[in-house]
Amino acid sequence: MSSDPQGVPFWSPPEVDASIPATLWHLEQHGVLAYPTETVYGFGGAIDSASVSRLVALKKRPDGKPFLLLIASSPMIDRLGLQLSKSAGMLAARFWPGPLTLVLAGGEGRVAPRLRGPEGGIAVRWTPHPGLQRLILAMGDPLTSTSANRPGHPPAMSAANILGAWKQEIARGVLRLLDGGTLQPSAPSTVVDCTGRHPRVIRPGAISVTALRDAVPDIIGDR
Repeated sequence: MSSDPQGVPFWSPPEVDASIPATLWHLEQHGVLAYPTETVYGFGGAIDSASVSRLVALKKRPDGKPFLLLIASSPMIDRLGLQLSKSAGMLAARFWPGPLTLVLAGGEGRVAPRLRGPEGGIAVRWTPHPGLQRLILAMGDPLTSTSANRPGHPPAMSAANILGAWKQEIARGVLRLLDGGTLQPSAPSTVVDCTGRHPRVIRPGAISVTALRDAVPDIIGDR
């Protein structure tokens, strides 16, 4: 018989630290996590192909819609062979950690193909969420990320939202829920494609284009 599904406390620093050993084991088994971010709750896991496939199956993700990577240190970009152009480096220096997602070139042979977007880039964000930073540093690798919701439903803003929608998956141990409480409504991250000659805004969000142009004047897109 399945146990009653519940979340793992992931609010205070002691709770975060206590959750990490079992969470790392779950990730090593290619399990999927649900976790709070600086915007909404996300689903994700390790970056190996088996873990990415498990995430694709859970989300029923169609081809051509990749996941982004959450990082917590600069060396994670280097180890994956991702390329920070001059413009990308200037944006990262100004806005990371923060709600800015950069689409970067590179990573051939080191990043699962399913993480690569239709134009060839890999989306990366340095999360400012302190609990996630601690977890990602303990992993030593980025954490994949996508919104924690079923297709056609709004993103989850609380652990209760996920418990209500994914009860069976949590009870079976397919999904491990890190409970960071209820999040405050916020704009999504701004997404900038840095794979071309000029950085291009492909999704407006929490960081305005005006602020982006203060850092990189030749950025294009979103008026």
